[in-house]
Amino acid sequence: MTATDLVLAERRGAVLVLTLNRPDRLNAWTDALEAQYFAQLDAAEADPEVRAIVLTGAGRGFCAGADLDVLEDATDEDKDGPPEHIVNRPRPRSFPLTLRKPLIGAINGAAAGLGFVEAMYCDVRFCVPGAKLTTAFVRRGLIAEYGVSWILPRLVGTSRALDLLLSGRVMLGEEAHRIGLVDHLVEPDELLDAAVAYAEDLTANCSPASMAIIKAQVQRGLDQSFAANFDEAEELIAASFERPDAAEGVDSYLEKRPPDFPPLGPPS
Repeated sequence: MTATDLVLAERRGAVLVLTLNRPDRLNAWTDALEAQYFAQLDAAEADPEVRAIVLTGAGRGFCAGADLDVLEDATDEDKDGPPEHIVNRPRPRSFPLTLRKPLIGAINGAAAGLGFVEAMYCDVRFCVPGAKLTTAFVRRGLIAEYGVSWILPRLVGTSRALDLLLSGRVMLGEEAHRIGLVDHLVEPDELLDAAVAYAEDLTANCSPASMAIIKAQVQRGLDQSFAANFDEAEELIAASFERPDAAEGVDSYLEKRPPDFPPLGPPS
């Protein structure tokens, strides 16, 4: 790690902890931070020893959204259209949704705008009481960006999604937990350990291949009919019996020992 690391990486066994590291700016998002974050995700995907990822923020915030100084430069300098770096990104902002490995969010403080969206990209979310979460876009003269208008109704329902998107109001971690936006509410001094413990359980007891396939099933299923989803599952379960994971899952259970599932191969 160096003073210029915008995303800190720490290995805890098979879990990789990534920490957004601009605490003086509440970890506000920049292109440089994004590049480091995505590079860390790429490396985690390719590393068979990494089986789950936890994302959190340094200091008091998770991510306060796009750095407003950068946003001001964009609105001042690009009167004839959106900035070049928004139109021609190296990869889409939704890249975290394509990960095969579980991505666990540990929301330690403010998550606003793009920071809110990044939290929604996580598969499971831990959050502290009192954390301030807001979509914020409408209060900056913007729209629901980066697919949040697709994700949010599927998490909390249409009317609650519209409430959060149209008002841009701040809700606290307690409300986010009550409406199902976050899955676990944890005290600040226990947050990261709780998220890592959850991830460690996945790495120790769950098949990496099964988790990757299930993540893809859920994503596709959001736009499938029940019949199509059911038929696909029939094909996938047949294929699963041809992998060593199924035999290991049964054998480890019958032998009352921890499973020894093989790691994921390199991403295609």
